[in-house]
Amino acid sequence: MKAGGFEQVASASEAVDRLAALHGAACQSLRGALERYLKEHKPPTPAERATFRYPEVRVTYRPEGVMPVSARAYAKFQGPGVYSTTVTQPEAFRPYLVEQLGLLMQDFDACVEVGVSGLDIPYPYIVDRGDELAGQGVSAAELARFFPTPMLAAVGDEIADGLWEVEEGRARPLALFDAVRVDFSLRRLVHYTGTDWRLIQPWVLLTNYHRYVDQFVRWALARLNDDDRYERLVLPGNVVIPRGLAEDEAIARVTGVAWHRFQMPAYHLVARDGHGVTLVNIGVGPANAKNITDHLAVLRPHCWLMIGHCGGLRQSQMIGDYVLAHAYLRQDRILDEAVPTHVPIPALAEVQVALQEAAAIVTGDKGEALKRRLRTGTVLTNDDRNWELRWSQERRVINLSRAIAVDMESGTIAAQGYRLRVPYGTLLCVSDKPLHGEIKLPGAANAFYERAVGEHLEIGLKALDLLRSQRAQLHSRKLRSFDEPPFR
Repeated sequence: MKAGGFEQVASASEAVDRLAALHGAACQSLRGALERYLKEHKPPTPAERATFRYPEVRVTYRPEGVMPVSARAYAKFQGPGVYSTTVTQPEAFRPYLVEQLGLLMQDFDACVEVGVSGLDIPYPYIVDRGDELAGQGVSAAELARFFPTPMLAAVGDEIADGLWEVEEGRARPLALFDAVRVDFSLRRLVHYTGTDWRLIQPWVLLTNYHRYVDQFVRWALARLNDDDRYERLVLPGNVVIPRGLAEDEAIARVTGVAWHRFQMPAYHLVARDGHGVTLVNIGVGPANAKNITDHLAVLRPHCWLMIGHCGGLRQSQMIGDYVLAHAYLRQDRILDEAVPTHVPIPALAEVQVALQEAAAIVTGDKGEALKRRLRTGTVLTNDDRNWELRWSQERRVINLSRAIAVDMESGTIAAQGYRLRVPYGTLLCVSDKPLHGEIKLPGAANAFYERAVGEHLEIGLKALDLLRSQRAQLHSRKLRSFDEPPFR
């Protein structure tokens, strides 16, 4: 299977069919050669190695006359030319690929061709678990002599970060992430979340406390009983609770999950229509926040929301009040090169409205009553958990920014959403007021958690429900650059 062999397709579905066939054949060839080597120490021939390649989709746009104008934020061209990307796991990404290619073919009469790229598939990406290689007496260095391996030089975010350069005779990028970058992240997602990446739903909640997990599991089990849109709940370790399972058995499976084995355990309420919800407990800190969103982004989710705790910075706030972030003062320092702090991170109107409406629905409060409990303002995201010990240095910037809350993840998650073109939002709950003598003490904290976590989580889930009905508007043009790849 030599690089090339591009064939024009008549529809987006046909394009994905051919991508899937080529990817499946390449993986089968690579897997077969690897198994043979482990048994017989017979390396692949050069001809065989040439078959270990990702498929590629190429889209050519040559308009006659004036380019059509589209108000849509994605699936459109910035100018005439050839656009291409390598593709991995095309069957898993079928709905996304069909939508993007279909719109380009329908609205722009683009020509779509599918063939074989010149990019090798690294052998670790076709090994299901990793234990297939154990006990074979073969080292990684030995395998690297005969099989393609992951090369850091080939993995990067140059397209997303606007660092790619137009070269004469070279195709422009069709998507933000190529096949190698996607495969890299898919494996990392399995490692960090403890679940199959295919289970991650397109509507994502991120939290920094395990108590939200307990509430999510209770909510999900209730949905399996009373809402036939959902078919199963999957827990870390790929533990499945199907719809209709007896209550005592479901509880036994939940309590038996060894979630602590995974750095950022994920929980997936899978829906029949493909629009379920995933909750990831990312832990504390901007490093974790960047790490997980780097990898979630390759799945092209429709939205991720940060639902966690914060310190309230205003005397008028009460423990348990909500903070809807409309701006971020970023002192996380982890994204300063990729997204410099002088670059504004805009609030997305659709997300802001959905969170506020969800708060009104869940709490039952309206007007002034809602304003007393939910305050909109700037959230300061700090990389130092003990920032209070530097109060003399922090005081002025808090005053200048008019920040009303402080946390360690929200600004990072919003900046990553902006950078990687994933709609984002933040709704925090005030758990302490460090500037006003109300610090986290064990007794007070437990009372707060019992009262506030369930309602807070429900607001986040209700906001995602509201956003599902406006997916096209949600993928805002605020997230797109002037020389953006066509794919969302």
